[in-house]
Amino acid sequence: MTRKERYTRILDYFRSEMPVVESELKYGSVFQLLVAVVLSAQCTDKRVNMVSPELFRHFPDARSMAQAELEDVLSLISSVSYPNSKAKHLVEMARKIVEKHDGEVPSDMNALLDLPGVGRKTANVVQAIAFGKQTMAVDTHVFRVSHRIGLVSKSDDTPYKVEQCLIKNIPGEDIPRAHHWLLLHGRYVCTARKPHCEKCAISDSCAGAFP
Repeated sequence: MTRKERYTRILDYFRSEMPVVESELKYGSVFQLLVAVVLSAQCTDKRVNMVSPELFRHFPDARSMAQAELEDVLSLISSVSYPNSKAKHLVEMARKIVEKHDGEVPSDMNALLDLPGVGRKTANVVQAIAFGKQTMAVDTHVFRVSHRIGLVSKSDDTPYKVEQCLIKNIPGEDIPRAHHWLLLHGRYVCTARKPHCEKCAISDSCAGAFP
């Protein structure tokens, strides 16, 4: 099977089975989405969803969080990974959004990357979900699954290279959804420790199963 054929088969499956797909993070605004994604770094969505309601109750938008004391934010997110650095980033991020963007999360990639605590993956997630842009966020699940099922080559050995390869081969209208397709497949089927090939609907097209 050629790589082009593999893309066609796998994308056809996801389009059919998951025509509508959303982030498992819970949020009520673009700012809350950004905060949730920052919190989710090296942390489960389940854990983020446990702490974010109370965080957003106290600090629902950039202006309120910009006025927060670091200790107040830290106390609300203490159970997530790296709470100290994340609390610092959230407060500084909110202040910069207020100072530079009148309290609104920017849609421009460079402006997003200029925010404390925001890397390329986070910026891509926000651009795709909040602004409908054709960006591909590559987290550990997307990186692993893309290699394991044969959507990218061994030479695509960084998240950026995987991102560029996926964007090149996935039709533009599918890109915002494709991040979720691959992420959820990696989270529940093609898991890190042991892939559940017996319940995988795309195993007939998987490079790992059929090199």
